[in-house]
Amino acid sequence: MTPLQASQATRKICQMAPIVPVLVVEEAVHARPLAEALVAGGLPALEVTLRTPAALEVIAEMARVPGGVVGAGTLLTPADVRAAKDAGAQFGVSPGATDRLLAACEDADLPLLPGAATASEVMVLFERGYDMLKFFPAEASGGAPALKAIGAPIPQVSFCPTGGVSPGNAAEYLALPNVLCAGGSWVAPADAVARGDWTRITALAAEAAALG
Repeated sequence: MTPLQASQATRKICQMAPIVPVLVVEEAVHARPLAEALVAGGLPALEVTLRTPAALEVIAEMARVPGGVVGAGTLLTPADVRAAKDAGAQFGVSPGATDRLLAACEDADLPLLPGAATASEVMVLFERGYDMLKFFPAEASGGAPALKAIGAPIPQVSFCPTGGVSPGNAAEYLALPNVLCAGGSWVAPADAVARGDWTRITALAAEAAALG
């Protein structure tokens, strides 16, 4: 998979809904009902971060949910890429980008949403062929004003801002012409997941889906 093909694939995923849930799931038993609740609420693209021991099993379970497109977040190494692909991930997300990570995703035919926070990082990725990026950490890097400023000289690149995005500021990001979607964790609160309150999560997902 070429960088251009990867960006085209991730762009299609980012166009599915205005918010991509960023999920930290502790127990695999929650995976399927959580994915079903989010998809039912109108958020089909799901990012499962590789931050828990259960993450790969969670990806495998969510990959079986009809209508969902499951990705692996926090990809840091080629080993992460192989494990995520083997678990059934359909795309990957990384907080930044290295040559080895990019090459591993290209070799594995795993579309990647690589992270960038500065104009130079954006330019390096764009030069390689990536024009759909993650802006991370969004709020700590200057928020929507910073992303708007980056977009002025580099309008060819689109973004999914993540990191500090909330119901209070999501609309500001989504109003930018260079933003296709945003990543957020608020649609799957840990307490709701622990209690199995899938109705609440579906309602939160529906509210997020309406932001578009």
